[in-house]
Amino acid sequence: MSATSCYLLEAEGFRLLLDLGAGALGELAKHTDIYGIDALLLSHLHPDHCIDMCGYYVARAYRPEGPVPRLPVWGPGNTPARMAAAYGLPEDPGMTAQFDFRTMSPGAIFEVGPLRVTLDRTVHPVEAYAIRVEHGGKAFTYSGDSGICENLVKLARNSDLFLCEASFHEGRDFFPDVHLTGREAAEHAERAEVPRLLLTHIPPWNDPARTLSEAADFPGRVDLACPGATYDI
Repeated sequence: MSATSCYLLEAEGFRLLLDLGAGALGELAKHTDIYGIDALLLSHLHPDHCIDMCGYYVARAYRPEGPVPRLPVWGPGNTPARMAAAYGLPEDPGMTAQFDFRTMSPGAIFEVGPLRVTLDRTVHPVEAYAIRVEHGGKAFTYSGDSGICENLVKLARNSDLFLCEASFHEGRDFFPDVHLTGREAAEHAERAEVPRLLLTHIPPWNDPARTLSEAADFPGRVDLACPGATYDI
C-alpha cells in the first residue's frame, strides 16, 4: 500500500500540487520542501484526494519559524467549509489564514505561475474535475476520479502525458459513473490521441498487472504510475 492521490508538477522552478490525499503529505516531504509549494489544485473532496490538507494546515499554521504566506488552493465551491469541518474548526475563519481558497468551475482556464490550467467536470458521485496543465508547448492531463466521460476525452486531447485513473477491474465492478477500468482508461486515451498513458488510482485489493493487461490494446505507451517516480514531459 502507498499514500493516496498526490502529484507534483514542476516547471521553471514553480511547483504545482495536484491533490493531497491520505498519507500524501509525509511522502511529499521526502521529495520536496512542503513550504516550497506554489499552488494546489484539489480535483474533488473525497478523503483520498484532500484529507492531508488537515496536516498541511497544521504545518503551515504552527511552523516554528512563523507562518508562511497563504497558499492559493483551487477546489470545488464548498472546499473551505469541508476542510474546516474535517479539522473541527469553525467555518469562519476555518483555514483561510493559511490557504487562499478559489473556486473551480467547468471550462475554467487560468494561469498559475508559468502554467496554463484548464478544468472540466468528470463523472463521479461528487463534484469532481479533470485538470489539464500546459507549458512550453507541452500538455499534461490528470483525470482525477471519473467514470466514462466525454469531457475527459476532450480535455486530454493531444496531451503528451495522460495520467488516468483505473480503479475498477473488467468483469467484476459494475458501479456506473464512479471509476474506470484499465480498458476504459485506454479507450479514453486512444480517443484523445495521446501518445502516453499512465494508469493510477489502483486500490490495494486490485492486481496492478491485471489493470495493465486490460489496457494492453492502447496503441501508445502505457505504464503504471509508481510512488516517487519522476516523468519528464
